[in-house]
Amino acid sequence: LGLALYAGSLCAVSGATFLYHDYCVIGAGPAGLQVAYFLQQASRDYIVFERGHAPGSFFALYPRHRKLISINKQYTGKSNSEFNLRHDWNSLLSHDRRLLFRHYSRDFFPNADTMVHYLEDFASLLKLQVQYNTAIIHVTLEKNEQAWNGHYFLLTDQDRKSYKCSSLLVAAGMWVPNVVNFPGSEYVEGYETVSINPEDFAGQTVLILGRGNSAFETAENILGVTNFIHMVSRSRVRLSWATHYVGDLRAINNGLLDTYQLKSLDGLLEGDLEDLAIVKDKKGKLHITLRFYLENRNISAGIDSITLPQDELDNFATRAPYDRVIRCLGWKFDFSIYNRSLRVMPGKGNIQKYPQIKPSYESRGTRGLFILGTASHSVDFRKSAGGFIHGFRYTTRAVHRLLENRHHGVPWPSTVYPITQLTNSIIKRVNEASGLYQMFSVLADIILLRENATAFEYLEEYPIGVLTELEMQTGRKAHSGLFVIIMEYGRNFSGADKDVFYYNRAVGEAQHAWQSNFLHPVIYYYKHLPTEREMKLRPPDWPLPRPDAIHHIVEDFLTDWTAPNAHILPLRRFLENCLSTDLRNFFAESCFLFAFTHQKLPPFCQQGYLRMQGLVGSQELRHHAVQAGLLQDYTHTDSLGDRPPDSHDGSQEQLMRDHVIPVRPLQHLVNAKDE
Repeated sequence: LGLALYAGSLCAVSGATFLYHDYCVIGAGPAGLQVAYFLQQASRDYIVFERGHAPGSFFALYPRHRKLISINKQYTGKSNSEFNLRHDWNSLLSHDRRLLFRHYSRDFFPNADTMVHYLEDFASLLKLQVQYNTAIIHVTLEKNEQAWNGHYFLLTDQDRKSYKCSSLLVAAGMWVPNVVNFPGSEYVEGYETVSINPEDFAGQTVLILGRGNSAFETAENILGVTNFIHMVSRSRVRLSWATHYVGDLRAINNGLLDTYQLKSLDGLLEGDLEDLAIVKDKKGKLHITLRFYLENRNISAGIDSITLPQDELDNFATRAPYDRVIRCLGWKFDFSIYNRSLRVMPGKGNIQKYPQIKPSYESRGTRGLFILGTASHSVDFRKSAGGFIHGFRYTTRAVHRLLENRHHGVPWPSTVYPITQLTNSIIKRVNEASGLYQMFSVLADIILLRENATAFEYLEEYPIGVLTELEMQTGRKAHSGLFVIIMEYGRNFSGADKDVFYYNRAVGEAQHAWQSNFLHPVIYYYKHLPTEREMKLRPPDWPLPRPDAIHHIVEDFLTDWTAPNAHILPLRRFLENCLSTDLRNFFAESCFLFAFTHQKLPPFCQQGYLRMQGLVGSQELRHHAVQAGLLQDYTHTDSLGDRPPDSHDGSQEQLMRDHVIPVRPLQHLVNAKDE
């Protein structure tokens, strides 16, 4: 019998057929479609599995009241598409200009049905490889030394079809409701099923469990028809304008705060939900009590035999009975489909609803398994925007770049510039880059210096959590030092208890830039790539280890860091101090004089003037330079008739007439004066 069973199992294994792809993506929501786009652009072998009949099935149901809280700003006053993405929180990244969300809705807070339509178009217009009506119900490993990561991922769908892939990208989102079990919790209605018709709540008294946007969204919908609404949660309300975290309570949903503070019957309470209990009376009313009152008592015996808090404390806050109790506690990751061999484990503390992942978004338990989208938010929970489209569209691109380097030998994209372009490159990025702006303190631009600081290599939007692994993860070398450019809020400016509207909250002077509160660029300089130990020992609330030098560009009310004196000049001098060089721009006359009076020329003269590069001089340029005080006017010092034709002054004037002026756009010439 044993031999027969063994033979039968061998036949079953050998008979199983696996459809193979290099990359398997679970979920065709925004993150799944985003990574599919990058894989397709790179001509990789991939497949996306979606349990629904169309992409974005979560948005077909949620939010229940259909209004998104991701902004859709139509106008910014600028035509720069990269800058405009800073204020477009719904579009995915692609080369197709038709797939900008502003073409689908003009609403500042769009309807969720529009998002479903947008995702359908994104998948179809870009011809992404999505397999619909396929629910992956089990994932396990198959050891194989020839595989990319030492194993293959084996996936099984609801029809028992099997798939094999070398790398697994999980973009299934967070869709399992958070449920708290306590005595009487069976009387609680869930956010996912409760009625959204306000008339169903007319004249009722309602208790809402939770204090996030779903709770306030539900309250906002019924605020005008209920007797009163109470809301209870274990933590105080966190306002997004105070925490600077877009997942906290947004102003669009906070009507209940008005009615609470203006004494219009509604109210907020704090308490541990696991300590609660609900008792139903004969009239169907729901009474709130505490769990310890029910110890050694039979809850089914009736309310008359149960001690309620108001029996001992006659002004107990929730002594009035409720008609309905609604649970709005958010969502958690679905861990059930992953075999124990994958070691996909929940996080700890306030991130236990997320799977444990590294700062590279790779699972801590299994190499080659990456978590994308909302479920990857543990990396920056309550810090940045990684749990939302306008954040994870950039972290997804970062993961794709890591995979391209690891599996296909394609280094992280970079551009090499002469050192004279260092200041301009930084100013350009901090003024328009959307990834730095949205994923502040998480993604950074990296500037790798070449030997002798004659040139630099620019890498965009690299995850700073794996800065110590930069050479391995990107295929780039950091032998001669590096700059790290990130965006930060002030250290003590964000928090649920912070007053962010206090007088003199903004800094305007460049010398006080380190005290800036609002989002602003910060440049870290390291002579050597930080080590893992330095990363672990970094100061509390610092995104990076202590650098060899640091520079804050002072916050700007318009988020426009182009002021010559307040922004550019302090930055340039900081860079010069770090590199021990002169990064100023010069006219040809100055370079000519430097060549005769200095042993070492500034980089601008070395890389421009001495190589005969620059703009051809003209009468208009010379006149402009003279009027601006950048050049001496030789035409009025002597007349040509008073000087021999071969005099020095004449040859100097001829030099200025015939020589070139180094390359710089005309608008930068006003900043070229020797300082």
